[in-house]
Amino acid sequence: MKNKIDHNSPIPIHIQVESYLRELIEQDEYQEGKFLPNEVELSKKMGISRNTFRAAMDRLVLEGLIIRKKGVGSKVNKTKIKTTLTEWDSFSREMTTKGKLLKTISKEVQWVEADEEIAAALDVKPGTAICRLERIRGVDEDPVVIFISYFHPRVGVKSDEKFDGRLYEILQDKYYCIPEISDEEIGALPCSGYFSKKLNISADIPVLFRKRKVLNAADKILELCYAYYRSDKFLYTIRIKREDMQ
Repeated sequence: MKNKIDHNSPIPIHIQVESYLRELIEQDEYQEGKFLPNEVELSKKMGISRNTFRAAMDRLVLEGLIIRKKGVGSKVNKTKIKTTLTEWDSFSREMTTKGKLLKTISKEVQWVEADEEIAAALDVKPGTAICRLERIRGVDEDPVVIFISYFHPRVGVKSDEKFDGRLYEILQDKYYCIPEISDEEIGALPCSGYFSKKLNISADIPVLFRKRKVLNAADKILELCYAYYRSDKFLYTIRIKREDMQ
């Protein structure tokens, strides 16, 4: 693995450094917890300024791939959860296949009146009684995501429903509502006091926002879900296949 920079390359230096770091952190020793090499030493070996090296390192820190502690050093962030957008499954099942043992840290079930936004999304009249489920999920006691779900009356959620278990298995096995389609929107939000408290993060960490409409095979909506992820703990990867340009 080369740690030299090609100053004659058309590829910008900081991009070369970033590429090197991405390869470096995949090595077994760093995946197992070894501290990364000292920034000053590496920048000298590469023949670049420390500021250039740090700019590349900052990018990986921002993505949550590296944890940097002042006066201690930098390590690979092994708590980062990755998910793909090539197919859809329940969050619990998807994370289980990746070896992540998630737990529900807190859960609250309420019956609320649908405001105009919720009513429009669920295609019901404003003021309609809707079951609202809020869950905070994470690894051990470390929160990763807030899920806020609103269920269409057609699901038939019972007033005493506790939602103990996997959500989509409950919808299918108990209410005979089979989720088949997920329409999604993804964006980013600043960290408000609400997110800071619920997700235990500082105000400088943005929140990944995911809006999901879950529909059955007849294209009828079952659930509207707002999900708010810690961006330092969660990463989406997207694989897109190019269509024939002709």
